[in-house]
Amino acid sequence: MSDSIIIIPTFNEEENVENMVRKVMSFEKDFHLLFVDDSSPDNTGKIIQKLQLEFPDRLFLETRKGKLGLGTAYIHGFKWALSKGYEYIFEMDCDFSHNPDDLIRLYNACVIQGADVSVGSRYCKGGKVKNWPLKRLLMSYFASVYVRCILLIGIKDTTAGFKCYKRTVLQKINLDAITFKGYAFQICMKYGALKHGFKITEVPITFIDRLYGTSKMSTGIFKEAFFGVWKMRSMKL
Repeated sequence: MSDSIIIIPTFNEEENVENMVRKVMSFEKDFHLLFVDDSSPDNTGKIIQKLQLEFPDRLFLETRKGKLGLGTAYIHGFKWALSKGYEYIFEMDCDFSHNPDDLIRLYNACVIQGADVSVGSRYCKGGKVKNWPLKRLLMSYFASVYVRCILLIGIKDTTAGFKCYKRTVLQKINLDAITFKGYAFQICMKYGALKHGFKITEVPITFIDRLYGTSKMSTGIFKEAFFGVWKMRSMKL
């Protein structure tokens, strides 16, 4: 059995999902892959089910009823992965904005360099963003500045969603206390890890905006993060 599982939430990712599966399965490192699909009305689920016949021991699918949000999808996946005994649990997007080639760098940051959580970072030294309009780039960058000021943490890319956790981190954080669905979820997980004394390392990546499919970004996600950081300071994580 592999020591590593990659969790990818999906909703209408039929243009990307097969390419993602085949890319991950092509690596020399034996990664397992779990999709948490919110009953995508396109062919996402059917494509994954077909690929499971080809990769029966490495590819898994959990289907939920309705669009329940990114944060709850990850928590569902975390609990599933912990129950199966994986030591290193990853989260990433399906749209290739997170380059799968960087997975081994996140893995090595935990296994070799001793991090408890490794973060694929756009804003640490060496990190980059491609194909984003300037307005969105500035909004994302200053959102991380805002979070650092409110929560008093030193992470450069506080909203990053490309990460590797040691299982001990997810066992320690009170996952049931986290109800955030978007960027606030990503912030809260990092904050929870730091509150428990875990070491977080940022690994520079180049983030590339999706080529296919539709972004799940919304005004509500930004509002949740803006106000949510104040709530996090008093949460029992």
